[in-house]
Amino acid sequence: MQKPHRILLDRVSAYADEAAAFMRRRRVARRPFARLYYAGGRSADHAQDSTAGAELFVVAGRLIEVAGSKKGAR
Repeated sequence: MQKPHRILLDRVSAYADEAAAFMRRRRVARRPFARLYYAGGRSADHAQDSTAGAELFVVAGRLIEVAGSKKGAR
């Protein structure tokens, strides 16, 4: 039979391992991406480090700049 403090330490270790795994999954899932929606309801995701994704991020940045400059000109 294990000592009571050992059981508690094992539980805390298990919770810490689960929390670390959750944070790793969350960090992976929160990577920037661009999502395109097509007519008919189809969508496609493009990672920022892909060729299409990098181009989409550049174009999106330009669109945001243009929209911001037009808003300030009013």
